[in-house]
Amino acid sequence: MHRRLARGAGLFAGQALRRLRGLAGGGQPMLLPYLGFGNAGKLWIKGRVLDEQAFRDQTPTDSGWHNLIALYRRLESDEVEGARVLARFQGQELESFTDRGGYFSFEISAAAPLADGWQRVELELPDSRGPDGQPPRAEAEAMVPASTAKFGIISDIDDTVLWTNVTNKLNMALMLVRSNAHTRKPFKGVAAFYRALSAGVSGKENNPLFYVSSSPWHLFGPLVDFLRMQGIPLGPLLLRELDLRTILKPTSHGSHKLEQIERILSFHPGMRFVLIGDSGEQDPEIYAEVVRRHPQAVRMIYIRNVNPDPLRIEALDRLIAEVSATGAQLVLAPDSVFAASHAAAEGLIHVDRLADVRLDKREDDKLLSAG
Repeated sequence: MHRRLARGAGLFAGQALRRLRGLAGGGQPMLLPYLGFGNAGKLWIKGRVLDEQAFRDQTPTDSGWHNLIALYRRLESDEVEGARVLARFQGQELESFTDRGGYFSFEISAAAPLADGWQRVELELPDSRGPDGQPPRAEAEAMVPASTAKFGIISDIDDTVLWTNVTNKLNMALMLVRSNAHTRKPFKGVAAFYRALSAGVSGKENNPLFYVSSSPWHLFGPLVDFLRMQGIPLGPLLLRELDLRTILKPTSHGSHKLEQIERILSFHPGMRFVLIGDSGEQDPEIYAEVVRRHPQAVRMIYIRNVNPDPLRIEALDRLIAEVSATGAQLVLAPDSVFAASHAAAEGLIHVDRLADVRLDKREDDKLLSAG
């Protein structure tokens, strides 16, 4: 059955790609910076150089065909290998070169202590020229957590914030085609719960959020649009390097997520974190490994229970016992209201925020019923 589905999907994809290539077009090299992060002493930023026309903004009325075109343009973008990229910050100029996938990154030591908030780094492609005769330029942003922050939040996206069915690559691809940032909806109550965590128990903590996902970097723009449109606090996204040939292939995402979480912890060694994921893939195992390596860095783990298999529940029970021995907690939550109630009892959010989470969940229920 799976082979027949794969062959059918392959035939459909081949026909679609032949049509799409005539529509995708081309353009000048462009800089695509991602959201980075840092601390008072240094910043980390990442981005990509593409030989590509600018991506068209999507709308709530886009058809499945328009969504497919937009997805294709992102997945089959023409990366530029070996491009020289300059970064300018605080009077410094640093140089990097793109790799085979067109990606570049910088770790920038601050010439002076950095203030809280979003820092801006100027980027340039000095060896290219745009239509105006000037080198392509862009501005990267990197988040430095507020001094008022009491803890950080590291969250998965796939099947935690947004339903993607990432465990089934064909269904995930169909979801991406059928919807866009305007029409996708978060899990019920997530937006209000994440706002409550960011505000903290005092309401003014401004706790930072980091999103670590197995989704490809190609979906960075739509995911940022989705967070903004749904009122979910924005934070750095650490995604995965994939292309059209590998996105439908089963692969292990654990090493990617663990590596990115290690990067976050290395920038914030004195901060404790709340980790949020789901039981569908490897989030509980990855987070348990983080606890093993950094037992003092993890304050709480919330796992959305999306897999009712008794064997999976049994495995989670063992992880719950292991994590509790370190003084942290791994909580299996059926929904955001349950997680928020527990967070209020643990002093992570103000109890008054529970009403917002319940209301957010009810509003989402109404939207789903209407759909």
